[in-house]
Amino acid sequence: MSQLLVAVLVADESDLEGGHMESQWLTHAKRLQAIASNGLLFSTNPFDRERYEEIAEIADGMLGDLGNVPIERIAGLVSDFASGYATPKVDVRGALIEDEQILLVREQADGRWTLPGGFAEVGLSAAENIAKEFREEAGVIVSVRNLYCIRHKAKRPYEPDARDFYKLLFYAIAAI
Repeated sequence: MSQLLVAVLVADESDLEGGHMESQWLTHAKRLQAIASNGLLFSTNPFDRERYEEIAEIADGMLGDLGNVPIERIAGLVSDFASGYATPKVDVRGALIEDEQILLVREQADGRWTLPGGFAEVGLSAAENIAKEFREEAGVIVSVRNLYCIRHKAKRPYEPDARDFYKLLFYAIAAI
């Protein structure tokens, strides 16, 4: 079972939806990568395809330079490159709040404390994904009540990432 932490809930007074936390160069590189992916998906003209491949190489190089990581690792982050329309990934998270405390779990990837959740699984609704994540990560059965907010990861103070995400945050209660 994951380590658990119960923290005192502190409201987020700042709404940065109009702000831009991610570097403009990272945003541009991700956009170029998405344009190249969509162009390669839909283009049949060999000359256009060559241009889109070049744009993809430039974008991967920019992402590699910005993250100071090998270009091979960047290319591997987008597993569906040119195989489907480039769209942001969906990360679902749930808040279980009781007695002004919130349940947090330790993320296995980096050891940080976070709300239970992760990438949305194909074939499950957002609420089903949240309930599954609570069971797996915290051993808690919950009833998902409502969507609290949707955040664009790039517009919030997260670590820079070559991938693009929407974070769906839900409110849940312990099932009786």
